[in-house]
Amino acid sequence: MKLSQFQFDLPKELLAEFPSEHRDEARLMVIDRKKQTIEHKTFKDVIDYFDDGDVLILNNTKVFPARLYGNKEKTGARIEVFLLRELNAEQRLWDVLVDPARKIRIGNKLYFGDDDSLVAEVIDNTTSRGRTLRFLYDGSYEEFRKKLTELGETPIPKYISRDVTPEDAERYQTIYAKEEGAVAAPTAGLHFSKHLLKKLEIKGINFAEVTLHVGLGTFNPVEVEDLSKHKMDSEELKITQGACDIVNDAKSRKKRICTVGTTSMRAVESSVSSHGTLNPFDGWTNKFVFPPHEFTIPTCMITNFHTPKSTLLMMVSAFCGHDLMKRAYEEAIKEEYKFYSYGDAMLII
Repeated sequence: MKLSQFQFDLPKELLAEFPSEHRDEARLMVIDRKKQTIEHKTFKDVIDYFDDGDVLILNNTKVFPARLYGNKEKTGARIEVFLLRELNAEQRLWDVLVDPARKIRIGNKLYFGDDDSLVAEVIDNTTSRGRTLRFLYDGSYEEFRKKLTELGETPIPKYISRDVTPEDAERYQTIYAKEEGAVAAPTAGLHFSKHLLKKLEIKGINFAEVTLHVGLGTFNPVEVEDLSKHKMDSEELKITQGACDIVNDAKSRKKRICTVGTTSMRAVESSVSSHGTLNPFDGWTNKFVFPPHEFTIPTCMITNFHTPKSTLLMMVSAFCGHDLMKRAYEEAIKEEYKFYSYGDAMLII
């Protein structure tokens, strides 16, 4: 398939700047691949599509406050620093993005906090906007990480034009987030409330947790017409034996296995055995799922509505079938579903 097949016009007013007042009250579009039907529900109705012994695969990554603002030495220019990944804990080296990048060169120092209590030195250029920083801080590693958390803010998506609110720190986090390391939330999971998870558990649904630390590469638009030439950024992934046991047992009993979000889907599709079972994994994945793709583990998925020409839309197309996905998106626009991180959801069965 070609990139141009994933273009569509999205009215600006359909971008969700704020979440639903209650997590599980977003709208839910249910797409049945076998019947080729589309239904309109509320997210909490998702429970009606699962039975005892079915499995939801959840990405338990936790967003950390990755966006910092500092001042450049001498000029005092305000610089945004977006923490991407820690390269070396001992030396306090980090891969970051800086904005405006043209002002930041190797050797420059950046000062953070009203009292300049945290300083960083630029030691390398990695990409046009990418830099490697060495943080200078008098204190233990734990105190340093605490300082980063104190100075950082929740990295809500750039398309949201409003200021970050205190509520975002809690709301832009799934209720089952545990393992810190993501720079963006696995947004399909934002729809689950504690109450809904409890009801699913009482009904006998099992949960298998995986950890895929979402990086900014997930959101990079595809810029090559031939999809096979697009290279995904690597993201850190961990799948435990315990999670594999839950999933493989359900698979052997022909139960419904649902990935919650494209990140959970990417996680399980990165570690499939030759027998079609899920394998443990501890490392990095640059798996790119696009049509045609043979899915081995999941029988359904929950996801949000995605950006034109994004890798996320391509994965949904591969799972749903391209024509049915196009129909669903046309209907979503007509029915004014909200798109992106704080938007409405889709269940594909």
